[in-house]
Amino acid sequence: MKALIPVELIEKKILLIRGEKVMLDSDLAELYGVEVKHLKRQVRRNIDRFPEDFMIQLSKEEYDSLRRHFGTLKRGGHSKYLPYVFTEQGVAMLSSVLNSERAVKVNIEIMRAFVRLRQMLASNAELSRKLNAIEKKYDAQFKVVFDAIRQLMIPPDPKRRQIGFHREKEGK
Repeated sequence: MKALIPVELIEKKILLIRGEKVMLDSDLAELYGVEVKHLKRQVRRNIDRFPEDFMIQLSKEEYDSLRRHFGTLKRGGHSKYLPYVFTEQGVAMLSSVLNSERAVKVNIEIMRAFVRLRQMLASNAELSRKLNAIEKKYDAQFKVVFDAIRQLMIPPDPKRRQIGFHREKEGK
């Protein structure tokens, strides 16, 4: 069965803020196929379903940091209100307040992405524990090998395309 939205696309929209894996209200609205203001309206109408461990409003500093680091705003997408981010439980609750077939289907895909992310983090932690145990058994001559393996376990920094005008260097 083909997913409505590729899990990789969803995973790219999961952020780590205040030590929580969360998704921005604008990203969720896009995935659900609704306007951000509609999503926020439904949340306000059902605010008792969204305690602070389900939904967080970003501070101005957090929002500015996101804009600088990730370029989260699309042209014309600026809002005068600070965005909300939803934890995994908050995302699950959203499908019940949006009441659409698409919201339910998208929610299933998002839940799968959160589970997959958790599994990847757990397997990486397990691999690290096993590597530490093996390293204790061998002497210093293998230290270089273990250091190289640890470097390979670090996720790569995403390549960012430089923006702006770039002059060609002379002699090319």
